[in-house]
Amino acid sequence: MSTDDLLSRGTLSRLAPALRPAVDPAELRTRVVHFGLGAFHRAHQAVYTEQAAARSGEPWGITAVAPRSAGTVRALRDQDCLYSLTERRPDGHRTRVVGSVVGALAMGPDAKAVDALLADPEITVVTLTVTEKGYHRSASTGGLDLMAGPVAADLAAGPDGPLTTVVGRLAASLAARMRAGAPPLTVVSCDNIAGNGAVLARVVHDFVRASDWPDRAEILDRMAGAVAFPATVVDRIVPATGDADRATATAALGVRDALAVTGEPYRQWVLEDSFTAPRPPWELDGALFVPDVAPYQLTKLRLLNGSHSALAHLGLAAGLNTIAETMATDWGERVVRALCAEVAPTLPAGGPDPVAYADDLVVRFRNPAMRHLLRQIGSDGSLKITERWLPALRELRAHQANTSVTTAAPVLELALAGWVHGTRTAGPADAEVPSDPAAEALAACWAPATSPVETVRALLRVLGATDLADDDALTAAVADRLPALAAGRVEL
Repeated sequence: MSTDDLLSRGTLSRLAPALRPAVDPAELRTRVVHFGLGAFHRAHQAVYTEQAAARSGEPWGITAVAPRSAGTVRALRDQDCLYSLTERRPDGHRTRVVGSVVGALAMGPDAKAVDALLADPEITVVTLTVTEKGYHRSASTGGLDLMAGPVAADLAAGPDGPLTTVVGRLAASLAARMRAGAPPLTVVSCDNIAGNGAVLARVVHDFVRASDWPDRAEILDRMAGAVAFPATVVDRIVPATGDADRATATAALGVRDALAVTGEPYRQWVLEDSFTAPRPPWELDGALFVPDVAPYQLTKLRLLNGSHSALAHLGLAAGLNTIAETMATDWGERVVRALCAEVAPTLPAGGPDPVAYADDLVVRFRNPAMRHLLRQIGSDGSLKITERWLPALRELRAHQANTSVTTAAPVLELALAGWVHGTRTAGPADAEVPSDPAAEALAACWAPATSPVETVRALLRVLGATDLADDDALTAAVADRLPALAAGRVEL
């Protein structure tokens, strides 16, 4: 077999059985539409869906819709929508092909096809991984930011115009489904946002409400009974794919895979059991359906994602590149365990044990086979930390006000200082520093004559956290951490 050959259905029969998909892609048909064609979906939901189809014998296939990456769509089509997943294990890599994706569309050029799919009664589930910024939320209201340029343009374009936001495209497609009288549908957010189901429902409803569609009230009424937005928790560390990863996949397969993805062995999916239509039996592959995901969601968001962001921003300040490198320092494990212990009192009952969860995080983060770049984790920090750190920080400081505790959240203050330090150098997506949609506004806070405390205040205001910006003790504590970080020292 030649590595000049491209992975495709035509080359599958030449692969060793252990490398082939768990299902025959030819036997699947599109029953799930997914917005977002990134590595995480391909290493997470697509794997659960493939295993659900394989173990149930039901033909659950996915058509993935790329909001922007037309190049990825073309590459996926060139490979008959096949790609490989390599699990990075301490005892050696394990590679195999995933076959659950059976179609790929570009959201803009293929808008009519997207609409047709979402109006198709066969489609009963829509999933999304579009990151926090894909929701275009207002920092002040939590709803859809109607003043955001892309949102305003979509509203002006109308349902038949060129829609560029996932929220706009999804709202227009759901409206078409409601008008057609198609059966109920469940829309599943798989992004790391607290209450992600309710968040998605709100921004979609806000878009419909703000539209000039004459039947918008009827659409909203129909959606109330026909479209569910369950909350979910997704968990798997999926680093950005590099040339070395593609080379590993090619060596394992014997054919070239331009869309290889990698991930850690661990994966988890917790879903609110409130579906209004048939769904893949993901529980056959270990997914957990529960009445309330909040305990799991907040535990994951505040402990895993929170400590991940903390390690990223502190590690970048210390001149490091990967999570594994931060865990090799004398402070990495201490940051993880201390942050988990600090934040634990803010978590609701009924979720994982925070101490055992921290133990698992240390093992996962130390995995020497993983190369998870700090700049990838630290990207979009202005959006991520408002979800991962600030709510817990507010709760801890409110508790502090009623006690004699000197400082309520020293680890979160240190982490926040790491983020503050990095905002001076936030750069474009191809830079060696984390990118951020608010990079210009953040950099402007570093005026030469501004004191460190005032810089911290200004940065918090950019986040919409005016209450924290006005907290003298907090801003002083964060500012006091900056000199050590500027010298590359992380001091607990």
